[in-house]
Amino acid sequence: MTCRSLPLLFGAWRWLLAVGAAAVMLGGCTKQEAQPAPGPLQVTALTVEPRDTPVSFEFVAQTQSSREVQIQARVDGFLDRRLYTEGDMVRAGQPLFQMDRKPFEAALQSAKGQLEQQKARHAVAVANLARVRPLAARNAVSKKELDDAIGFERESQAAVIAAEGQVRQANLNLGYTTIYSPLKGLSSFAKQQEGSYLTVGQQGLLTTVSQIDPIWVNFSVSENQQLSYRDQIAKGQLKFPVNQDFTVEVVMADGSVFPHRGHINFAAPSFDPATGTFLVRTELPNPEGVLRPGQFVRARVFGSTRPAAIRIPQRAVQQGSKGHYVWVVGNDGKARQRVVEVGDWYGDDWFISDGLKSGERVVVDGAGRVAPNTPLRVAAAAPQVASAAARTQPAR
Repeated sequence: MTCRSLPLLFGAWRWLLAVGAAAVMLGGCTKQEAQPAPGPLQVTALTVEPRDTPVSFEFVAQTQSSREVQIQARVDGFLDRRLYTEGDMVRAGQPLFQMDRKPFEAALQSAKGQLEQQKARHAVAVANLARVRPLAARNAVSKKELDDAIGFERESQAAVIAAEGQVRQANLNLGYTTIYSPLKGLSSFAKQQEGSYLTVGQQGLLTTVSQIDPIWVNFSVSENQQLSYRDQIAKGQLKFPVNQDFTVEVVMADGSVFPHRGHINFAAPSFDPATGTFLVRTELPNPEGVLRPGQFVRARVFGSTRPAAIRIPQRAVQQGSKGHYVWVVGNDGKARQRVVEVGDWYGDDWFISDGLKSGERVVVDGAGRVAPNTPLRVAAAAPQVASAAARTQPAR
């Protein structure tokens, strides 16, 4: 290659670079292909259908014996024997303790002797009156002697009656030395041991017997809860059963359901200022003795109804700066945000107190991806099923 050909070579390279730059610029000026518009958002929706819904309320409760009796000594004396096994179920009329009978047997014998003496005196008085009365009729004796005879006869008769009472009391005291259970129930431990001297009163407390069939279950309703129920009833949002005939179910500590249901048999008429609550008592059959006094359980109270209630799944309800809201499918197929007032829980659903009407469609699945005026492709949500285990809880 000669030195004359070098300028020609450099000229060719300049031409190639210019052509490449022009191609790049022309390529950058061409229009990009338009992207397709996004389609409607796939969601599921539930049609609002008000319906009467049975509800229940749950409370923390505690069991109590329906009848607890303190077994006490009714006479003073020494305790000889305990006749029952502590903690066993005892029957009505079963002997529990035996006191020393000998002093009471002696007292009974003495009372019987006094009775015989008074009977003898009364017999003498009767015979004396029988002799004096005819003589007084013939004025053979004075009026005073007749009056004395009559008074002595009546006095001796009264003494016989008193002596009979002493015999009866001695018999009772002797009978009190054997101490029986007045009812069928669960026995407690013995508070006095053999050889102890028992006195009538608190010092004579021997044990307790607690009836557990039926058994009571007590729970408390707060003042706020009661006022809320009254307000809901006044607004037609809640209806109690006729004659307040509630049915109560007991849930054990392990979550199992006690097989027997009961009914409320007492509600305190006044507010307890110490606890801030109203006491409610339920009576349940407990033939197997599964429930024992003092257990903590949960009481589910059935019988109430929410008339024409609206409920939707909890996952359909969102929460924002203005409170709870849902997405409603508009007539144009687009999403509309609707503020709602939530009530209690019902299983996996939420009662809606205000904000929705019958026939409206509420987004259930996919609500978290919805924005205002988003076009929606709606599929029907699974129908709501009223579960027997569903119950209401305070809204959180």
